[in-house]
Amino acid sequence: MKYRLLGRTGVWVSEISLGTMTFGGADHPVYGPLGGLGRAEVDRIVGTALDAGINFIDTADVYADGESEQLLGQALGARRDEVVLATKVHAPTGPGPNDAGWSRLHVMRALEASLRRLGTDHIDLYQLHNFDPLTPFEEVLAALGDAVRQGKVRYIGCANLAAWQISRALGVSARHGLPAFAAVQAYYSLVGRDAEHELVPMAQAEGIGLTVWSPLAGGFLSGKLHRDGAAEPGTRRATADYPDFPPVDREHGHDVLDVLRVVAARHGVSVARVALAWLLAQPAVTSVIVGARRVEQLVDNAAASGLVLTEQDLADLNRVSAPPALYPGWIQQMFAGARQPAS
Repeated sequence: MKYRLLGRTGVWVSEISLGTMTFGGADHPVYGPLGGLGRAEVDRIVGTALDAGINFIDTADVYADGESEQLLGQALGARRDEVVLATKVHAPTGPGPNDAGWSRLHVMRALEASLRRLGTDHIDLYQLHNFDPLTPFEEVLAALGDAVRQGKVRYIGCANLAAWQISRALGVSARHGLPAFAAVQAYYSLVGRDAEHELVPMAQAEGIGLTVWSPLAGGFLSGKLHRDGAAEPGTRRATADYPDFPPVDREHGHDVLDVLRVVAARHGVSVARVALAWLLAQPAVTSVIVGARRVEQLVDNAAASGLVLTEQDLADLNRVSAPPALYPGWIQQMFAGARQPAS
C-alpha cells in the first residue's frame, strides 16, 4: 500500500481507503441493498483492510442509522490507533427539526453520539456531509473549533460542497483564526469528471486533500453491467428499483467501459482495478474510498495501489471519458498562452 499526505496536515493516509456504507442496516430500505453486513462480515473486512496497509477509514453518522459507526468501532477495537478515522455530520439522524444541519446544537450532539458509537475519545477527521444554507460558516466553524480545542476532533473537512463554498469557508477560518478544512470528499470517477471543473483546481491551489467517494460510480465501473442489458449475478444497478446513483449517462458509460476492458486486458487485471488506478493517477487525489461487500472485492480494489498505468492507458481513458469544457474554462483556455513571450 502507498501513502499520501492529507492536505497540509502532515498526516499520511493510504491512497486506498475503506468506506463503510455497506456496514449494517440489513433491514434498512436504503442500506440493506448496499450491503447490510453484520458483525462477523464487518470484522473480516476491517481486519483485511488493516492487514493490507489501509490506515484511512471513512464512515458517517447517517449510515444505517448509526449502525455503521457502531460496527466499525467494534471491529477496530484495540487497533483503533492504527487508523485515521473519519466520520461526517449533517444528514438527519432523527425526526426533530434540529436533528440535522450545521447548527452548534446539532453538531455537538451528533459528535458526542458518534464518539459513543465508535467507542473512541476522538475523531481524526470530522466532515460536514453536505451544505447547510441555513447556518453561517462562522457558526459551524466556531463549533468545530471548540471540538478541536477540546481534543474531540483532530482535523475538519467537508463533503459535497461547491468550490466557492469551500473557498468562502477558508476565508472565514483565516479571518477568525478558526480551524480550516484539511480535506474535501467528492464524487469523482471515469464517468463523472465534474470535479475537474472547479473542485480539483481549488484543492490544488489551496493545498486541500481530495478524497473520492463512489469511484466506481455505484458499481457501474465494475464492468458487470453490459451494453445489451445483461448483468452478472449480484449487480445492484441491474435491479429495476436500484436508483441511478450516482447518475450515469449509460451510452457514454459503456463507451468508457469498452476502453477499460481493453486496458484491463493489457495488464491482466479487473476493470474495477483499472478505474481506481486511473483516479490515483489524477492530480490532487489523495485517497480513493472503496466500499466492499466481500473480502475478495476489497483485496482486488486495494491492489489498485500497485497498478501503474502507462501513458497510452491514460491517454486512451482520458480521451473516451473527457467531459465537455464549461464556461469560463473554455475561454480561459483560449487565452492561456496570451502571456507567453514569443519564441
